[in-house]
Amino acid sequence: MRAVVQRASSGRVSVDGEVVGALDGPGLVVLVGITHTDGPDQVATIAKKIATLRILHDEKAAVDVAAGVLLISQFTLYADTAKGRRPSWNQAAPGPVAEPLMEALAEAVRGHGLKVETGRFGANMQVELVNDGPVTILLEA
Repeated sequence: MRAVVQRASSGRVSVDGEVVGALDGPGLVVLVGITHTDGPDQVATIAKKIATLRILHDEKAAVDVAAGVLLISQFTLYADTAKGRRPSWNQAAPGPVAEPLMEALAEAVRGHGLKVETGRFGANMQVELVNDGPVTILLEA
């Protein structure tokens, strides 16, 4: 599992012009890629990291300030660009595997007491954010 965690002063995700998830204020926008071997252990590890990374202002973590989290599935984090100019998506888990793990991740982050909004799995999403800092961290489990 890969997660790109971005400290954001604002963020939202839309599908067909409709906002389906947004931050109420400063928080984290997290893009998540899932591979074939991911399961409950990876979900727990990434959820804990998202909740406890001290990347907010004054070295606070999301759990310290009840920051919002916007989770967005992004299979392209597992693109293989080693050969040619066309990425291969073979390392990305298929929807029937990835979608339940994304739902489990959202619940696991909520389990840390945080408000979580999400994108819409499998949809063509437009993601907007103001990256604060900028601060962008890559997590892998």
